[in-house]
Amino acid sequence: MRKINKMRKITKQLIIIVCFSFLFNSCKAQKEGNTKDLKKPNIIYILADDLGYGDIQSFNSEGKISTPNIDKMASNGVMFTDAHTSSSVCTPTRYGILTGRYNWRSPLKSGVLGGYSKTLITPDRTTVADVLKNQGYTTAFIGKWHLGWDWQFNTGTEVEQINSLHTIQDVNYKAPIKNGPSTHGFDYSFGFCGSLDMPPYVYVENDYATMEPTKTTINRNTKGFWRKGPTSDDFVHETVLQDLTDKAIGYIDEKAKGNEPFFLYFPLPAPHTPILPSKEFLGKSNTNEYGDFVMQVDDVVRQIRETLKKQGISENTLLVFTSDNGCSPRANFNELEKFNHNPSYVYRGMKADIYEGGHHVPFVVEWPSKALKNASSDQTICTTDFFATCAEISGYKIKDSEGEDSYSMLPLILEANNVSDREYTVHHSINGSFAIRKGDWKLCLTQGSGGWSYPKPQEIKKKNLDLPAMQLFNLKDDIGETKNLIAEYPKKAAELKAALKKIILEGRSTKGTTQTNENMENWWQIQSIVN
Repeated sequence: MRKINKMRKITKQLIIIVCFSFLFNSCKAQKEGNTKDLKKPNIIYILADDLGYGDIQSFNSEGKISTPNIDKMASNGVMFTDAHTSSSVCTPTRYGILTGRYNWRSPLKSGVLGGYSKTLITPDRTTVADVLKNQGYTTAFIGKWHLGWDWQFNTGTEVEQINSLHTIQDVNYKAPIKNGPSTHGFDYSFGFCGSLDMPPYVYVENDYATMEPTKTTINRNTKGFWRKGPTSDDFVHETVLQDLTDKAIGYIDEKAKGNEPFFLYFPLPAPHTPILPSKEFLGKSNTNEYGDFVMQVDDVVRQIRETLKKQGISENTLLVFTSDNGCSPRANFNELEKFNHNPSYVYRGMKADIYEGGHHVPFVVEWPSKALKNASSDQTICTTDFFATCAEISGYKIKDSEGEDSYSMLPLILEANNVSDREYTVHHSINGSFAIRKGDWKLCLTQGSGGWSYPKPQEIKKKNLDLPAMQLFNLKDDIGETKNLIAEYPKKAAELKAALKKIILEGRSTKGTTQTNENMENWWQIQSIVN
């Protein structure tokens, strides 16, 4: 009997030792950042539309618009204070986010697509959704697509060639769209084709319109601006932001019950025009209706974060919040100035511009179980970097023909004082003008803004302004881009221009074999750079 009791005692001790050893090693693996033995994180990418850097209080302490929920993300995660979109307008930026490739390598060399435009992403181009799906993720798009998809038209191929943003086309709404989200790696999709001010105003779910349009929305030249176009009964402009949020919450609730990690790409239609804050937020910002709409965007973040916590999956969910470009002049900068609020913060310019106000955006990453907390990084990143980040997180090996301009942000998210591999960052304006950045130096290969602020391209031409062909700024000394140093530092300008030429002609900015840009023969904007 004594022998049996002794054996039982030894067995218990062994069990305790094994358990402690397992717990110790598990904790050690998490502490050391070993992701191989841990469940892959859920990934949610929230993309605001036309939100300025200065609109978020954690990025602009003097800002007048309250954004407590995005601020909580920042205090529980990592703020990137030198984050840039690949373009200063929305379609091209969205292309870069999903493909990890600079937008100007695609056929779209300037401007944006319309609501009836064909797909910009070719069917064989790998997207971040393809990458994650390949690695065992379920994937979803909910929101504003604005990358083109192929409507089926009743009137033949001639109408399909019309590229106007405003042309009302004879769409067969009963036929499935082609080359939309499902072609590009998304298992589930729900959203609309263009901006909230671009017809047709119809939801498309898994390639089919949810309803055929029965009425026409008229053009209203107010803060609630939108263009005339066919509208379905279930598409109510004033409730679209919350309707999409409800869809996103429903998706999270459903996927939280399963064992597979999920990726939700959630591009919002706000605070882009039409500026339509709900009654709950009208007057709440104590600025103007744009400020109220920004507060409603912040509330969307609250709802998503609370859903993740309620479902018990917030700890292992990587949540990203950023904007697709700088703030639009439709926000009414003059009106906001009366309230001492500047959506562009200390930066020159606005949406569409080559100046910092066009593409320098707030960027926050929250991943409670792994990421740094209450941290700030001044490393230069670009929205194209999401592709390589997801590839590294999921264990996907990027091919030479994929993510040509994407650098992983994961080291910057997980550890302080890490340095990005990104040496150069290329910026792009609405008219196709280029800028290239390295460290403190930025070279703009255009005389003016290349966009909507003074001096606009048409103003330079009309008034025959005598301006240098290029602009060189030292952002460390002159964050407002007020002093053009092109005459003082011609060698620095030549060095940056040569680097841009190399990046363009090699079809990539990352290491790898040379790739091909699309539509090179009609690309007039690069002639002065590569010749």
